[in-house]
Amino acid sequence: MNCLNDRKVAVVGCGFVGSASAFALMESGLFSEIVLIDANREKAEGEALDISHGLPFAKPMQIYAGDYTDIADAAVVVVTAGAGQKPGETRLDLVKKNTGIFKSIIPEIARHNQDGILLVVANPVDVLTYAAKEFSGFPENRVFGSGTTLDTARLKYLLGQHLEVDSRSVHAFIIGEHGDSEIAVWSSANVSGIPLNDFCEMRGHFDHEGAMKEIAEGVKNSAYRIIEKKGATYYGIAMSVRRICEAIVRDEKTILPVSCIQRGNHGISDVALSMPAIVGRNGVEGMAPISLSEKEEEELKASAETLKGVLREVFPGR
Repeated sequence: MNCLNDRKVAVVGCGFVGSASAFALMESGLFSEIVLIDANREKAEGEALDISHGLPFAKPMQIYAGDYTDIADAAVVVVTAGAGQKPGETRLDLVKKNTGIFKSIIPEIARHNQDGILLVVANPVDVLTYAAKEFSGFPENRVFGSGTTLDTARLKYLLGQHLEVDSRSVHAFIIGEHGDSEIAVWSSANVSGIPLNDFCEMRGHFDHEGAMKEIAEGVKNSAYRIIEKKGATYYGIAMSVRRICEAIVRDEKTILPVSCIQRGNHGISDVALSMPAIVGRNGVEGMAPISLSEKEEEELKASAETLKGVLREVFPGR
């Protein structure tokens, strides 16, 4: 990468998600410079000051409000800008509003930073990841979304609760759309290599179908429940942003279910959705193969078609 500062990140959008992400990134110690950009400059300045006042308890770094000229050397640009999801509104309801916002901000980012990684977090993340690729002209490996990274964490958390086991020992993925058509991949789920159903029975759970349905619904409705109770979700996604940035900056080659444009994977092309991908310093460095049951394969294709239908509305003639 050309003239980039690996210790610098830019966060575009200082709403709940952007400011929580900036705080999580400050706590991570991954970066020595964080620039916050928002249409409301004073909001960005206020968030930067508030976070900066905790630096004596953290690691030395610069956190400041800036504009697009300040992102020129940022290794990662995190885009959280967009209209928020309202109670009763699906992520896909947001698409036209937020695509319009992206049409103005993504070319500005691309004008000032040609070589960094564009991490899309705003919702609906799959459609906006595709839009960011279109509007930026960046190579596909360097434009991807947070996707189902948080949904997968929610699945692991709920399974950990159900089985009374450390959620970090649970290995399972949510794939497809970050939204209503997402798929829990039960066929390959395991707890430290032990097939999920076997582990469930070890823990005294035998109603596999019922439990899987209840947990999958719990994952799918998590955001709606949180929005209903407190108006927005932001801590979980902020920690997901931190985890993805960690994989990039440390060149970890970690497998994460990020949203990226598919090119024939499981017969799906020209749509951004989440599949397990190898994430490192160059962004998405390849797809990790995942075996799906026949039913999961069908559900994945249906999820892709749902997203393609939305893309046709946003990009007529595609």
